[in-house]
Amino acid sequence: MRPHAASFGVRGHVRWFFGSVAIFAVGCAGFDLRAADVPPASGSRRDELVAVVDRVKASVVNIHSERTINAPGDDPFRTTSMTPQRVNGMGTGIVLDPRGYIVTNYHVVDDVQSLRVRLVDGTNCPARVIATDKESDLAIIKIDPPSSLAVVPLGTSHDLMLAERVIAIGNAFGYEHTVTLGNVSALKRDVTLNKEISYKSLIQTQTPINPGNSGGPLFNKLGEVVGVNVAIRAGAQNIAFAIPVDTMIVRAAEMMSIRKRSGLTHGLVVVDKYDRATDDAPIRRWVAVVRVEPESAAALAGLRPGDVIDSVGDLAVRNSIDLERGMLDKPVKSIPVKVRRSVEGSVSVEVVDASLTLQPITQSAMMPGDVVWRKVGAKLHPVGAESVARVDRQLRGGLMVQDIAAGTAAAKAGLQKGDILIGLHLWESITLDNVVFVLNHKDLATFNPLKAYFVRDGKIRETLITTSGE
Repeated sequence: MRPHAASFGVRGHVRWFFGSVAIFAVGCAGFDLRAADVPPASGSRRDELVAVVDRVKASVVNIHSERTINAPGDDPFRTTSMTPQRVNGMGTGIVLDPRGYIVTNYHVVDDVQSLRVRLVDGTNCPARVIATDKESDLAIIKIDPPSSLAVVPLGTSHDLMLAERVIAIGNAFGYEHTVTLGNVSALKRDVTLNKEISYKSLIQTQTPINPGNSGGPLFNKLGEVVGVNVAIRAGAQNIAFAIPVDTMIVRAAEMMSIRKRSGLTHGLVVVDKYDRATDDAPIRRWVAVVRVEPESAAALAGLRPGDVIDSVGDLAVRNSIDLERGMLDKPVKSIPVKVRRSVEGSVSVEVVDASLTLQPITQSAMMPGDVVWRKVGAKLHPVGAESVARVDRQLRGGLMVQDIAAGTAAAKAGLQKGDILIGLHLWESITLDNVVFVLNHKDLATFNPLKAYFVRDGKIRETLITTSGE
């Protein structure tokens, strides 16, 4: 297995291998095939695939980088001699925001000394790493473009069909904006590259993917991003893998969050939702509030669970990335937010205008992961529904155990690394905020120890977690 579709190597060493294949120019007496004798093809050459590529190519960028590695020296009598060498790397990125926020793979930008982005029109821009998520192999980088960048719709991988046509655009072997076509070969593939790198629930495609495609988009025929190309199977015939776009949306929103970038919080816990009228209809995405943190900016603004966020400032909100990027570079006070709210006892919906005043995170407002670690002794990482769908299709996701502290409540309950927590007491556990809600519940003492439900070895299991509630 080749671990990634990124590439690092010294420039100027391009070779073409023809092997034993012979190419002949053949002329045969008695045959004179002229262009006029070839019947015209039916239909338009500018089909839907051509139209899609024309529409989305400007939202794809080529990434070039340099990193320093230590290579063996030339002194044969010093086996430990290492000489620093610079190697060139390449990858691809997807524009998330017109101001120059771009998502790519973590392994494309890991440990690089310089980073440069080249746009479809040939413009070169220096780039900097904004945030990384090693576990999901995703990163956010930022450029300062001379003008606003194009952003494409984000689709979903949940309704992908086997054999469905998909399109990849990427910096394949440094050949910028290379377009390749293929089909969905399989869904929900778990891929292990080595002891340190593994992926869950990837999209497998037959689309030709090469080094340099890493971090680039996989589109459906509607021009919606359905995946992020991440890895290929070395030596195989067109076996490539992509991170589902639904996973990317959740991780990218976390990396772009106000909380992480500037120490401010809006106090909203949201979930991404979507529907599609027919298989060929464009996706409709929206963001619903599932919880409002007490005394937070959102609570003071009067926002409620169940609200659908329509816009932040002048930015329409269709996914949780939009929510976070709508608050970037905004003044702390008076960020206008528009929501739709169901009228109790009626089928009608009212539009509510609110104003958020972002608040600094105090020491008492610990990050959810810190609360869980302190009270339970486990580090948890969100995973999508695809990670638990094989066990029960009704499950909407869970929290994978990444680490457990010895002697803690989690360790005593028998939880192990790799387990996926799906529920505590009466509530599902999809986000860290779900767990914090239970741990901070005013009636915790009445249902402590907590009954915990988790997935291990393809089965749903139960255990009891005793927590002090402090």
